Amino acid sequence: MHEELKGWLEWLGIYDPQLEALHGDASARRYYRLQSDDATGIVMDASDMKESVPVFIGVAWRLMDAKIRIPTIKAYELNKGFIFLEDVGSVHLYDKLLQADAALYYEKAIETLVTMQETPSQGLAPYDEMFLLEEMNLMPQWYLKAYLHRTLECVEARMLLESFSLICKEVLSQPQGIFVHRDYHAKNLMIDTQDEIVVIDFQDAKEGALLYDLVSLLRDVYVELDAKEVQRLLLLFKQLKGIEVDDETFIRWFDFTGLQRHIKILGIFARLSIRDGKDGYLKDIPLTLKYIQEVGSRYPELHGLLALLKIIK
Repeated sequence: MHEELKGWLEWLGIYDPQLEALHGDASARRYYRLQSDDATGIVMDASDMKESVPVFIGVAWRLMDAKIRIPTIKAYELNKGFIFLEDVGSVHLYDKLLQADAALYYEKAIETLVTMQETPSQGLAPYDEMFLLEEMNLMPQWYLKAYLHRTLECVEARMLLESFSLICKEVLSQPQGIFVHRDYHAKNLMIDTQDEIVVIDFQDAKEGALLYDLVSLLRDVYVELDAKEVQRLLLLFKQLKGIEVDDETFIRWFDFTGLQRHIKILGIFARLSIRDGKDGYLKDIPLTLKYIQEVGSRYPELHGLLALLKIIK
């Protein structure tokens, strides 16, 4: 812990703070669990990316107004990049997966998502075509070229671009203008002592497609849910939202939104390893590829994309 952080905590009246480093997310933020006679909580050190702190606080206020349970912000220092948060424990939805009542927690996560989508999204950056393409282009840049050392032939690059355009079109054909968390999965949903879902890691929220967060939850790159359970939860979401569209269209939206996310994630996992030295994410590439293969095989128009990924598997 650097002295500036310690000094800030003492300024808050927390003397002799004992900080235990926690496993952080894929960003440059660092997290600590604070134990002291004066207070307990979680300290976020974003001093290497101070510009993210006002964004975090702004999104937090939106979620609180929408009655979404998030860790309470106790104090913050914009100029230094520090935030002092409520400690909601260390139980994630991920930790409930092997328990008999896991399905109940997933239902709660779906209900929370439906409520979260009522959060005002005005003013958030849009998840538009340019951004969707930019994200997917991380895959050829980092996964194919940097990680697999594979150069695309001209015809392959054109086919990839056509596939990406098709995927964008499907993502944008569903209802838009919705608050999107962007990483709504089992490791970013916590369970508090009241058995309630607590949403974390929401600072990258955008305004975008109806099904993006649902895909993050049900086709989670860290855990594979049973296909029947995915189907059940999909239809529960559709029913709770009152979406009047046929199941085939709904599932197509879901599938193509998942493809966009998983293509992006291949690039991000490769980049985390190569650029940031975080190799732990490489073990999650096989499941990510499996999702792409399973979805792609259902749609003839994606067989070119599949062929490309099969060549290099």
